[in-house]
Amino acid sequence: MSNANSQDNVAEVNASYAATAAIPNRHSRESGNPELPVNWTISAFTEIYDIQGGTQPPKSEFIYEPEDGYIQLLQIRDFGRKPVPTYVPLSKKLKTCEKTDLLIGRYGASLGRICTGMTGAYNVALAKVIAPEKMYRSYTRRYLESHIFQNELALLSRSAQNGFNKEDLKGFNVPLPPLAEQKIIADKLDELLAQVDTLKARLDAIPAILKRFRQSVLAAAVSGKLTEEWRVQSNNPPEFDVEKLGNLITEMRNGLSPKPNEKRSGYPILRISSVRSFIVDQDDIRHLEVNEDNRKRYSLITDDLLFTRYNGSADFVGVCGRINTLLHETLLYPDKLIRVRTDPKKILPGYLEIFSASHLARTYILSLIKSTSGQKGISGKDLKEMEITLPSTEEQTEIVHRVNHLFTHADQIEQQVKNAQARVNQLTQAILAKAFKGELTEQWRKDNPELISGDNSAGALLARIKAERAAAKPAKKTREKAR
Repeated sequence: MSNANSQDNVAEVNASYAATAAIPNRHSRESGNPELPVNWTISAFTEIYDIQGGTQPPKSEFIYEPEDGYIQLLQIRDFGRKPVPTYVPLSKKLKTCEKTDLLIGRYGASLGRICTGMTGAYNVALAKVIAPEKMYRSYTRRYLESHIFQNELALLSRSAQNGFNKEDLKGFNVPLPPLAEQKIIADKLDELLAQVDTLKARLDAIPAILKRFRQSVLAAAVSGKLTEEWRVQSNNPPEFDVEKLGNLITEMRNGLSPKPNEKRSGYPILRISSVRSFIVDQDDIRHLEVNEDNRKRYSLITDDLLFTRYNGSADFVGVCGRINTLLHETLLYPDKLIRVRTDPKKILPGYLEIFSASHLARTYILSLIKSTSGQKGISGKDLKEMEITLPSTEEQTEIVHRVNHLFTHADQIEQQVKNAQARVNQLTQAILAKAFKGELTEQWRKDNPELISGDNSAGALLARIKAERAAAKPAKKTREKAR
């Protein structure tokens, strides 16, 4: 298949993914099923595949460096980004796998996860799919990854924590094309899904690019580069002044220390998590009963700035968000936040919010963070000593306008990326659904009727698989009756 044709196929599937449903799994296995091509058949999972559960050696036998006489014990985490290689003594009791074997996660959040590519003994959280030689491995893997199998697995009545066994899979149906068509399907899926993965990788890289873009905008804003031409045209001073924050504000006050109640009585009060850079989430609230004096003293107003004073993560200490529009008649803030009110003749709240997110401010704040009882924090006294690069208020207004414009543009791109990621995430299953309905190979079947009929048909393939599995079963031992 040419690259152009492959891209056309991806585009076609992308356009119709929402209307594409997975094959209903519990339909009849009788011939003439309208869901599948006439020369396909449907088989019970256990007519084709076997399942072999893993073993769980005692932890007392675990070692964490390879040694002679030991084998790696494969666990779900070993197939992820943070493997923890564990080794156990070689034993005939262990269930082992090769790199080409397909394993299925049996429990909890990992239920249905397909793991492959490692050699070792696998534990009880995994089960090995034993496939006949007359089935293409890649076809089997794509079937296991599809909603046809995964949705049925998720609907098992038994608790996911207890796992599944072979009996649970008896009611699962496998769409079975002729062997030659399996290969064509597998090859087409490998090609199309590789393109989807490439597209995912490109989309996943964009948020980091946007993050760097925003930091570049902030750096240009507080250094004067963003408004360099504007300054020349407006006859503004070519250099920024430098002033300590404490000289630019009218108030800096820690919040209320009493613990909020769970009865929703009193006034809404922000959580520490409500404040992030450029954000004050006024829906992230609890409630606190206070007297009138404290209500007035700790009520927030439009253009108040809130800095996080303490947080478990240094990345969130000293971040600043501004109240753009107050959504509550009264809104209080807790003692782990610091309220700052600026002198608008010296510094605009919007400009201070921008400066506080810049690399200059973050470097200063991170250098002064202190840890107490697992919490990291900065004092108001240290914040007041922070040096601010300060243009005229007229230029501050222009900077705020330009940064808002550029950030809005970045936000729009970010939302478009999220929408595209959601579509691409569904695209994989849409392609798989088309494959297992025979839609990706419709023309191939027309061009190759001799490869899908007679001894090459799906029915003949299923009969051979059943015969080989029956022949492989050990004969039952019968005890001769005593005479």
